[in-house]
Amino acid sequence: MSFIKNIFTKNKKEDQRKLTHVNQLLVGDIIVLTDSFALPEILRNQEFQVTAVNSYEYEENTQTEWTLQGSNDLLLFLTLEVDDTTELKFALKIEHEDVETLFDLDAFSQIFDEPGEAFLERQADTNITTRRSSEQYRQSIFAKVGYFHRKDHRSENLSAYEGKDSGEQFELYTLYNEDQSKGIDIEVWQDGDTDVFLTIFRPLTDIIDMYSAS
Repeated sequence: MSFIKNIFTKNKKEDQRKLTHVNQLLVGDIIVLTDSFALPEILRNQEFQVTAVNSYEYEENTQTEWTLQGSNDLLLFLTLEVDDTTELKFALKIEHEDVETLFDLDAFSQIFDEPGEAFLERQADTNITTRRSSEQYRQSIFAKVGYFHRKDHRSENLSAYEGKDSGEQFELYTLYNEDQSKGIDIEVWQDGDTDVFLTIFRPLTDIIDMYSAS
């Protein structure tokens, strides 16, 4: 595994940080995923390196986001979903063409209509969405305001004021499948740009190894 070899070569004479939980990951660290068939094939038994750590700030909490680069050139975004239990939330950004294949666009546009009760049925998958999408989704979140910071809030202070350094404001729209094992996140930015992500929720045990870069 190329990422791991690089780390071991660089730090073979140094004491590496000990990683015991996902929330300790820093830029350069590596995670290795299980080979479980419950994962989509593009994630199964893959290693990913953390290339950036960002923060999503909401009224009620702030989430850490790890940007993951795979040895197969796959780009993923990882956050921790904390409820009764803590789960891994993997997000894959998809393009307009993927959305157009997956869903009827008239139905998809209802996500942005109040009161936010859209219901989507999958039409067909693309190569990148196979085993990452669900047959049906129901809307759960409508126009939730958040701020995106290109900072790690665990070690850097986030500005409490509007204006300079306040983060990039966006509105979040979210849908889930019936058992909430998969979802769709849509981020609408102030300039009108819209990002669509397919999300899957997995147990922490799907990460079978972690290697620190320092």
